[in-house]
Amino acid sequence: MFVLALQIDLHIGHAHSLKDKRGVVRPILDGARHRFGVAAAEVDHQQLWQRSSLGFSAVGSTQQHTTEVIDEVSRFVWSFPEVEVLQEERSWLS
Repeated sequence: MFVLALQIDLHIGHAHSLKDKRGVVRPILDGARHRFGVAAAEVDHQQLWQRSSLGFSAVGSTQQHTTEVIDEVSRFVWSFPEVEVLQEERSWLS
């Protein structure tokens, strides 16, 4: 079993409230869950309007498949024009 976690830090420049932020973060998290079957959550900066840290994890039977799923999630997040990706970090879990 292979487990890969991805943490992506985002800047949401046009958000002027937590409601604005949720309007951007929710479609990313829900879309990743439904399209790629990953676990997804906001894992840090919950009380800041223009920052978010999203966590995703994928479990697979091969390292290659798990990496491909997380690569797709990363591309999916980068496809949202309303966010600026500040940092990505991947971790294999045992």
